[in-house]
Amino acid sequence: MANPKREGPDRVYKICDRSSWEQARASGRYFGSRDDARDGFIHLSASDQVSGTLQRHFAGLDNLLLIAIDVDRLGQDLRWEPSRSGALFPHLYQPLDFAAVVSEVPLVRGPDGQHKLPRDLAQC
Repeated sequence: MANPKREGPDRVYKICDRSSWEQARASGRYFGSRDDARDGFIHLSASDQVSGTLQRHFAGLDNLLLIAIDVDRLGQDLRWEPSRSGALFPHLYQPLDFAAVVSEVPLVRGPDGQHKLPRDLAQC
């Protein structure tokens, strides 16, 4: 009997500064930001949450990367939990294995100061 298809998105996203990401690459695993360490999990976003996350937590910052992650590679340590507003956000309760990373895209700011999202996320 085949496994039923998983419900939900195929990818989740992490926004992080380039230097932290490069240091993590050298060590082989990403343990998250200081906020992640404080909260006990790696904060991630669904595609329709990336823009809001950028605006709330990363406004005005440069040298950021948008990391796309394959949900199927994360296993049971990925949990969807409510935030303060009640929206469900993906939280990863383990270090991120680079084998789950689909892409790494630099986030640059336009003349208006806003980060420019990749085209496939800009419509979300």
